[in-house]
Amino acid sequence: MTQAEIKLCSLLLQEHFGEIVDRVGTYLLSTGSQLLRVISHETSTSLGQVRKALCVLIQHNLVDFQVNKRGFVEYAAHSNRVLGILRYPRYIYTAKTLYGDTGELVVEELLLNGKMTMSTTVKKVADRLTETLEDGKTIDYSEVSSTFVRLVDTHFVQRCSQCQEVKEGSKDPVPPAPTLVTPESDMYTVPKLNMIGKGKRRRSEEEDPNEPKAKQQKMNTDTPESLPDDGIYWQVNFVRFHQHFRDQAIISAVANRMDQTSSEIVRTMLRMSEVTTTSNAPYTQPLSSNEIFRSLPAGYNISKQVLDQYLSLLADDQLEFVGRSGDSGGGMFVINLHKALQSLASATLVSVVQERFGSRCARIFRLLLSKRHLEQKQVEDFAMVPAKEAKDMLYKMLSENLVALQEIPKTPDHAPSRTFYLYTVNILSTARMLLHRCYKTVANLIERRHFETKENKRLLEKSQRIEAILTSMQATGAEETQLQEIEEMITAPERQQLETHKRNVNRMDASENQVDETIFIFETYVDTTKNKV
Repeated sequence: MTQAEIKLCSLLLQEHFGEIVDRVGTYLLSTGSQLLRVISHETSTSLGQVRKALCVLIQHNLVDFQVNKRGFVEYAAHSNRVLGILRYPRYIYTAKTLYGDTGELVVEELLLNGKMTMSTTVKKVADRLTETLEDGKTIDYSEVSSTFVRLVDTHFVQRCSQCQEVKEGSKDPVPPAPTLVTPESDMYTVPKLNMIGKGKRRRSEEEDPNEPKAKQQKMNTDTPESLPDDGIYWQVNFVRFHQHFRDQAIISAVANRMDQTSSEIVRTMLRMSEVTTTSNAPYTQPLSSNEIFRSLPAGYNISKQVLDQYLSLLADDQLEFVGRSGDSGGGMFVINLHKALQSLASATLVSVVQERFGSRCARIFRLLLSKRHLEQKQVEDFAMVPAKEAKDMLYKMLSENLVALQEIPKTPDHAPSRTFYLYTVNILSTARMLLHRCYKTVANLIERRHFETKENKRLLEKSQRIEAILTSMQATGAEETQLQEIEEMITAPERQQLETHKRNVNRMDASENQVDETIFIFETYVDTTKNKV
């Protein structure tokens, strides 16, 4: 792990879980698997606090544990899961786009709590949705349950690993840590729950203040908590969400290169094989032209002949997003996922070069990507750029490690006069380098956001206090003049400062999300190259 990754992970952990969890998590990321007492000693934290921090990290799937050869329990943190926290808003927005408000809240609850039972999730989501409705309207548990089942069926939500049961009467010693088993057959099997009920509103005035709290809690205990799904926990399947993001990027690239109909054909192919194709597969499952034709959306009234022409165009395109795999059933077609990701990474690299060095540099960079290896004179001729400018641009990109220089000697003595100097682009190493810079960028944005909030802390607290006073006075039916007097407690310069602060924070949040899209493309591409090896 690089220092930039560790720093970003530390900032994310501190922002979401607090200082102690950040200290423990960062130590595990920096050093690898460690024992409980070692973590406590090295981080100068009490054993009790370390245990609580590890519980939080394990609950959110950021830390795993296993028994080592000596019989001690070791804890290990996963940087990719910690960095995934940055993508939480995107997961929630995707769930909202695909499954509406109910799907959004189901995914949000699972992300907030790490792991939850289906009954608890359904109850919480139904209560939250009922809060947003008009008085007298409620949400049935059955509505939320059906959305939860749809999320499981499409693999966006999956079961958590369960503890392996120890047989009664077994003479084997009790292990120091439970063995977690992932039931592959039951991973997406939803237990049959007869959930009858409706969401409830939280109203403190309905509770009797004279009643003991224990009695109130007992009265508030609803049916879902006694349902027979105790011990069956669910979590968000991040791999499936990443697969969806990858598919959307491929569809968007096809639409930009060709047209909307081509992108809809590719969307149909990806949708048909989204559950059957594994996340690291190089190709989708082969699909016949007839199957694709039958699965096209109802709105696309194109003939079979036009579809075959589109498929031929896609298969013959130089980007090779779609490939042929046979001739049966009117022709068998697959989507080359690894090739598509390489093209997306290359396009992102070109856009980075264009933004930093201009369109002429981008032209030279594209030329090197297509021709692989070129001498300086060849670059000048092919790119139609004057020698002096071409030399200057190549050296600029070389100094930034965006292009590489390869020496091919004619003789063993490596004499410069008898050596070819070829410029080339190593997509993988350049993607890794830019990925490292993206981590630094996000860390800087988070730090800057914290600094802005700290600088305006007094003003933000004042604004919150005034808003609370206004809300309470409006509830009690205060006059308009009284409300106006309270609003005037914030002066015009202070109001302007608040607006500037909110605008800056919103801009930084948007920048984080945009940089994360670039991070996702580079991370996915780098992961595919690892799988090839």
